[in-house]
Amino acid sequence: MKFSDIIGHDELKRRLALQIDSGRVSHAQLFVGSAGYGTLPLALAYVQYLFCEHRAGGEACGVCPSCKQVEALAHPDLHFVFPVNKRDKKSGEVVTSDMFIDKWRDIWQKRGGIFSAEEWYDSLDLGKTMKGLITAKESEEIIRKLSFKSYSSEYKVMIIWMAEAMNQEAANKILKILEEPWDKTLFILITEHPELLLQTITSRTQEVSVGRIDNASLEAYAIREGRSGDEARNIARLAGGSILELRELLRGESDEARAQYFELFCRLMRLSYNDRHLELFEWADDMTTLTREGQRQFFLHAVRLLRESYMLHAGLGSISYLWGEEREFCTKFAPFIGNQNIEILIAEIETAMAQISQNGSPRIVFTHFALFVSKQINRLKR
Repeated sequence: MKFSDIIGHDELKRRLALQIDSGRVSHAQLFVGSAGYGTLPLALAYVQYLFCEHRAGGEACGVCPSCKQVEALAHPDLHFVFPVNKRDKKSGEVVTSDMFIDKWRDIWQKRGGIFSAEEWYDSLDLGKTMKGLITAKESEEIIRKLSFKSYSSEYKVMIIWMAEAMNQEAANKILKILEEPWDKTLFILITEHPELLLQTITSRTQEVSVGRIDNASLEAYAIREGRSGDEARNIARLAGGSILELRELLRGESDEARAQYFELFCRLMRLSYNDRHLELFEWADDMTTLTREGQRQFFLHAVRLLRESYMLHAGLGSISYLWGEEREFCTKFAPFIGNQNIEILIAEIETAMAQISQNGSPRIVFTHFALFVSKQINRLKR
């Protein structure tokens, strides 16, 4: 994948290419950003430019053997680690990324390198409760692979996707090699939640912040998918800088998961407004039926809808990114989201997301969260 294949991020692509051209390649880099912003493809484009035998003008050639191998995710000096697991894992069985590399290549090809953790776990058939992990055994494999000489390129590269899935033992095992790597060894850690990484990991890496994709680039994408100018413009605004969100919108508002998250949000807010505590317990039980990634996605949708409601409350509806049922509900709900509670609610969502990511009990997390929301919503009823 070349830089020119990456949607948006023009200035960041220029800076990454200049870093390589000037020989200032930091040995450990932390790419931080939502999967929908194209963080993983951007990291791959960076590696392809690094490996390319005929790079020029900030772009890889795309035709040399190294470029072809990187594009196929099959370069001998490029290694991948990502969270994995098995539903039928036997006692004591060791599960590593190498066992699932074919699935990894398959989802990369099908999704153009942009996919969520939920999509990845679905491809592994992990069910509703299991999630992937990066274990200590995986860290041992990282050290073993990087101890060999490079095959054909100057550098050896290790990409760790969803680095926040490393358990503490796994993270501790790679600390020394992160701090004192072998010559011409490059680590690229990719994360949506750097706050979940050990500080000893983040302190040894150079952060590359991958922000939202600009609306103009998303609009152009929507037009290529057959949408007209005005419709493409609206969809691009609603996508919030995310290709994943844009794809959902292009599939239509009837997208099942999006509709489910919206229904759960509406129920929570109505029950909170009416102080229906017993029914809030039932709502929390319903939330436990979602996968861990589904629970996280609900929180992300809730943050978006709360922020949009606050904008409506503040009289900024003209720049709202809502339409249809979402806009209708949030317009009615907006009087109860104001300066007194918006920051508190967002902070509580971030806390609950962290607890879910750290394997907290969903029933306890969502029961506490629902009661907390009810208290905050009722602050503006008085």
